[in-house]
Amino acid sequence: MIKKIFTYLLCLVPWFLTSILKVDYNYLDKIKTPFFTPPKSFYGISWTIIYILTAYTIYKIVYSYKWKEIPNSYKITLLINYILNQSFVIVFFILKNNFLGFISCITTLISVLFLYEETSLLKNKTKYFLIPYICLSVFATILSLSIYLLNI
Repeated sequence: MIKKIFTYLLCLVPWFLTSILKVDYNYLDKIKTPFFTPPKSFYGISWTIIYILTAYTIYKIVYSYKWKEIPNSYKITLLINYILNQSFVIVFFILKNNFLGFISCITTLISVLFLYEETSLLKNKTKYFLIPYICLSVFATILSLSIYLLNI
């Protein structure tokens, strides 16, 4: 039981690494945003849920296979998705670059679609836990594009 909890936490904790960065979340108040921009609390709650679900899919794969049995395509896709996902906080809130924020969102969306496919090949039932991630990535991409266009 302890091993399962530890394994899950190893899958979960990295997703929160950018939360230790000093970030100006008030930047969103200083720029033009579209009418459908959710309140700030939405982001923390929704991304926490996404990270919990994503970590669960990773955990199910890691726990079901030996590390060497997991295809490199899954590992690479997961790594790319992770890097792209984490890059948003850096490029949008630290660098304050709306265009790169949009690029980060759209590439994260593309990579999560690949991650969904890779997950379905390894553990078909767990792929459904990635659907909220896909939906939030679509929304984030639309929101980010709107913010970029409003602030050109």
